[in-house]
Amino acid sequence: MSTSGIVHRPRRLRVTPRMRRLVAEQRLHAADLVLPLFVKEGISEPVPISSMPGQVQHTEASLHDAVAAAARAGLGGVMLFGIPAVRDARGSQAEAPDGILQRGIRIARGAVARVEAETGRPGPVVMADTCLDEFTDHGHCGVLTDDGTVDNDATLERYGAMAVAQAEAGAEVVAPSGMMDGQVAVIRDALDDAGFADTSILAYSAKYASPFYGPFREAVDSELQGDRRTYQMDAANAREGLREADLDLAEGADMVMVKPAGSYLDVLRGVADRSDVPVAAYQVSGEYAMIEAAAANGWIDRRASVLESVLGIKRAGADVILTYWALEISSWLD
Repeated sequence: MSTSGIVHRPRRLRVTPRMRRLVAEQRLHAADLVLPLFVKEGISEPVPISSMPGQVQHTEASLHDAVAAAARAGLGGVMLFGIPAVRDARGSQAEAPDGILQRGIRIARGAVARVEAETGRPGPVVMADTCLDEFTDHGHCGVLTDDGTVDNDATLERYGAMAVAQAEAGAEVVAPSGMMDGQVAVIRDALDDAGFADTSILAYSAKYASPFYGPFREAVDSELQGDRRTYQMDAANAREGLREADLDLAEGADMVMVKPAGSYLDVLRGVADRSDVPVAAYQVSGEYAMIEAAAANGWIDRRASVLESVLGIKRAGADVILTYWALEISSWLD
């Protein structure tokens, strides 16, 4: 096109890899990425997760090695999920000082400290999922009433106790993911009262009830019967996601999250535009599994698809991205 004799040729800025790198509007960095990790009680070897090729349920020893690898790669964080040997209706192991998640947190902090001492560089922030679903024998994210519905306020008490147990074990960030009303305020009060004013809260603010969590159910040996649609969000609602984020911000969330990422980039953009704290997005197990399956069949270029999917999340406004490819992506970056 020509205007007043000036020829505009946007393609000039695309002609070489060097030029494209120079003018890229968004860049991924290892420090943007958080690696979710599963640690399971009572196993002697890592257990592969069939629906998530390349991912495993870790032993305590292999968890140490995985966190150390994340530290050496310069990742921004690790998010820990615990899988106990024994479950009950209240998820008692969620707050047990010697429970598998608390042991995992201590292991992770030790691995980070060791690599930091070796390299002189900051390691990943140790985060913990603050939810009961991995610990209950019914698989729901909270305490149930006699009629089988989730009791919001009774669950909040459990979240407060769980968050304090995680902080005592060394978690730097607790991440309430159950979508209970008021969870951030209750956890903040519990942490402050217990002397953990510096422990941050990453709120799963807009978490949608999604079929893309399917492989995660295998990863945590979920006992869930039914669904979580009475407390996780409806896929049809975007404004509601913004309202949920506003509520968590008002309650003192240090970071807010949208989950899943790929199907909710509009919500992610909306949250990012209104949030005055860092915004995270979780590229969930189903998103991972779909790309892995398509790549395994030769239908798509695996590396290019992984990078494009994560860059799209970054472009939509995420400051922090939880992805199962975090370690691999870090090895691909300039």
